[in-house]
Amino acid sequence: MEPKTKQRLINFRKANRRLPRRRYDIQIEKITYTNPDYLAKFTTETGKILPRRTTGVSAWMHRRITKEIKRSRAVNLIA
Repeated sequence: MEPKTKQRLINFRKANRRLPRRRYDIQIEKITYTNPDYLAKFTTETGKILPRRTTGVSAWMHRRITKEIKRSRAVNLIA
């Protein structure tokens, strides 16, 4: 079964594309709120947290990174 239009086909392929390869170079011990330089890898210049599909980390690690970034912001280590 084919989509009705070419644009629908394009949108379907975009929505179902593969995620980037998983990253195994991330050291779990370094993911703490006291290490803002390491956490800065997962944020943009404006301070937004990068999504999983961009960074390529697993879901549980992304949740942990997010928690630590928010803790670091709370104690003013990350702006």
